[in-house]
Amino acid sequence: MAAAATHPVLAPGSPLAERYSATRALTEALLKPLSEADVTIQSMPDASPAKWHAAHVTWFWETFLLRDHLAGYELFNERWPFLFNSYYEAEGERLLRARRGMLSRPTLAQILEWRADVDATMESLFERPECADLIELGLAHEQQHIELLLTDIKHALFSNPLGPAMWEDTAAPPRASEQRDGWLSHPGGIARVGHQEEGFAFDNEGPVHRTMLEPFALSKRLVTNGEWQAFIDDGGYRTAALWLSDGWAWVQRKGITAPLYWRDDAQFTHSGWQPRDPDAPVAHISYYEADAFATWAGARLPTEFEWEAIARGQDTSGDNRPGFSASSGTQLDGAAPPLPAGTGELFGDVWQFTRSGYLPYPRFAPAEGAVGEYNGKFMAGQWVLKGASCATVRGHSRASYRNFFYPQQRWQFTGLRLAKDI
Repeated sequence: MAAAATHPVLAPGSPLAERYSATRALTEALLKPLSEADVTIQSMPDASPAKWHAAHVTWFWETFLLRDHLAGYELFNERWPFLFNSYYEAEGERLLRARRGMLSRPTLAQILEWRADVDATMESLFERPECADLIELGLAHEQQHIELLLTDIKHALFSNPLGPAMWEDTAAPPRASEQRDGWLSHPGGIARVGHQEEGFAFDNEGPVHRTMLEPFALSKRLVTNGEWQAFIDDGGYRTAALWLSDGWAWVQRKGITAPLYWRDDAQFTHSGWQPRDPDAPVAHISYYEADAFATWAGARLPTEFEWEAIARGQDTSGDNRPGFSASSGTQLDGAAPPLPAGTGELFGDVWQFTRSGYLPYPRFAPAEGAVGEYNGKFMAGQWVLKGASCATVRGHSRASYRNFFYPQQRWQFTGLRLAKDI
């Protein structure tokens, strides 16, 4: 049985201790099908080894909770913070990101021993109110790294000419597409944007502010593999007029002719090479590709504010079902490769590019201390994505959630939903 079905991540309203245990268990369940070599390799600078993800999230708990809130706490290993700090300048020097794949030691077994020690010690903090907000942040942080672990190991296995599978079991035959044609119209006007509900949100989701929307419409469905093939067949990757200047230079320089993981009529998945479903949402595309397709289709990408205005109140990914956020509920729950499922839901399947740059909202201020480095210092040169992917832990996303990537990146489950003016 797949890890996602065995270790549900509970809804946000569940007790902290239960959600902590479930999240930690899910990380470790995803490591079980991998060899020591699998968890050590780093296939590109954007990715990190699976073993590093398991260690980094543990460093986060140890550094920001145990070290700072538990008197007399001693680090499990004083040399490991240098290895597993990611980008927190306030925490001192660290291993270069591109060198993470050189960490043959510590072994996975040693990292799992560290995780168990931290888990046992964390039990003393769950009932302390002053730790609650940091624990919520730590849970969201580990859930983000669960998704990164899945996307990073997929790229690593794809980079092997043998195309090995993480899960040998293949998915059930895909069901007929549930996507509905048509558009969701919005009259425009003044909209309130940002996190407005109870519960956790990242600092970059606020403060709540007002923005003016012109009348627009958002497609009821995601762009599919079949539609993308039509774009290719019509010369989409060979027509400069469709592309932003930087995007056209990227296509030419990299020789890009199709989404990442495409080969003939097949698509690489966590279960190896599988037939490509033409009705499934296209995935693993860059912002450049999304924008070019929208131009070809006579439409455009939505702004993050338009997407949020349509999506507010429609997210059902925070319920108590086990697993990940594919809208069909079938992906990653039965040792299946995480291919997008082809539904019309706004949340799940693939992260959706917007044409909004990742910038601070009015009156935004990062948190004090090292945790203030979590989001704010990346607000330049990246683009906002909305929704969730089939590799997103269920309950992790919401209408105000702001994912962000550089325009050339496409190893995540990234796709698009079209918009138009009305």
